[in-house]
Amino acid sequence: MRDSASGEPLIRVRDLRFRYEDGTAALDGVSFDLYPGETVAILGPNGSGKTTFVLHLNGLLRGDGEVIVCGLRLEKRNLEEIRRRVGLLFQDPDEQLFMPTVVEDVAFALLCRGVAPAEAEKKARAVLARVGLEGAATRPPYHLSAGEKRRATLAAVLAAEPDILVLDEPTTYLDPPAQRELLTLLASLPQAKIIVTHDTEFAEAIARRAVFFQRGRIIAEGSVAELRRLYGWTARPARGDTTAPEGAQPGSPR
Repeated sequence: MRDSASGEPLIRVRDLRFRYEDGTAALDGVSFDLYPGETVAILGPNGSGKTTFVLHLNGLLRGDGEVIVCGLRLEKRNLEEIRRRVGLLFQDPDEQLFMPTVVEDVAFALLCRGVAPAEAEKKARAVLARVGLEGAATRPPYHLSAGEKRRATLAAVLAAEPDILVLDEPTTYLDPPAQRELLTLLASLPQAKIIVTHDTEFAEAIARRAVFFQRGRIIAEGSVAELRRLYGWTARPARGDTTAPEGAQPGSPR
């Protein structure tokens, strides 16, 4: 089920466990691999641990277990390099757009890494052209449409030249044309990708492999279509209908 995967995994997670401060068990022994060239969809109901899991992949959260990213163990001394290699897009793009102009947002991470201002702006404009936003470089982010904001945050992540892209609910707020544009853009990028989503139609269009989270565990793995059939999900679940049906049993349709 791997997309041209070979060699060692880019991400290797073993027996990852995490509790929030209030004692809530969010992850309960998660093991997962991501290989070069793969796009993997992460499916599951609200509150099943999907976002908590991906926040461990660049050290925003730290639990118990083993997390290795591009050969680097997730620990304090490796955090800066891991965060460069794993580009994370949050569900709400407004959380990542905070500078006066789009080009400044895209250049921000480069400046933080010590790139000279002129070179940072040059690279930022080149990445904006790559995502189709060259004409929006000097606009304030709050003047962008939802689809443009999504592309702007992606440009900011791509400017750091990551090896892995992690997208949390990337189709949120997007109308169908903007979703198609995003799909085309993501399909053109060479990075391995992890996509957290409830939109199985979008997931099936881009990911050949999927895993299904339930109560902090991965309970099934297969194609998006296989997991949709196993858990009775429609291609686009109705509002609020994001849980596996009552009585559904864990399984692995591989």
